Amino acid sequence: MFSVVVPGRPCITDIVAVDGQPNGQATKFAFTIPLSASLSDIVVFFLPGTTLPPNTGAAIYAQLPDQNGQPSDFRFIGALANEKPSGIFTVRQSSRTEAEEEDDMLDEGGGGAGVMTLGISIEEVQVIAPQLASLEAEKSNTSTALVTQAVGQRQISTKVLAQRIIGSAFNFLASFAESDKGQDVVPLKSFHNWWAKFERRIEVDPAFLEREDPNANA
Repeated sequence: MFSVVVPGRPCITDIVAVDGQPNGQATKFAFTIPLSASLSDIVVFFLPGTTLPPNTGAAIYAQLPDQNGQPSDFRFIGALANEKPSGIFTVRQSSRTEAEEEDDMLDEGGGGAGVMTLGISIEEVQVIAPQLASLEAEKSNTSTALVTQAVGQRQISTKVLAQRIIGSAFNFLASFAESDKGQDVVPLKSFHNWWAKFERRIEVDPAFLEREDPNANA
């Protein structure tokens, strides 16, 4: 009834029914998937010809190993339905860079990191709906927290911003200073050139002044 795609691997179809019924109509299934450091998202889809009973859906759960390598509790990660026969599901957050993920995908060994059990359960829609609502709320809260954290990390005082703007101007104009009767004089054109360059830099990289060294890439 179902198949799974893990990025960089062949399509998985070796599903196992875990609640065999006398009439052969199983409602719970499982895939066993070797983990790798880069595995964070999977695709689950109905095989051709699969149709669920009316008012039901396919709830999807992931069971990952804990820090000791022992199976943890199953966690709801989403659902499929006749109206949505495929989807991408996050089994865990990835902290890997794109380069690391590409290297891992090229390594057929996958850097063994345990085994994940993917459970699929045919359940009533009214049972799945609250879980979906809770999952969406969790995603929303996580996204809001990440945005708030990122904004908070970028906040710096007006005084520091002013010092960095002045420092940028001084470093640029100092090279154009000329001596006139013992005083350093900077042509007004040089200031215009600095301002034009500063504006272009702001357009390309609006946050460059908020970093520790705004002139590092000048």
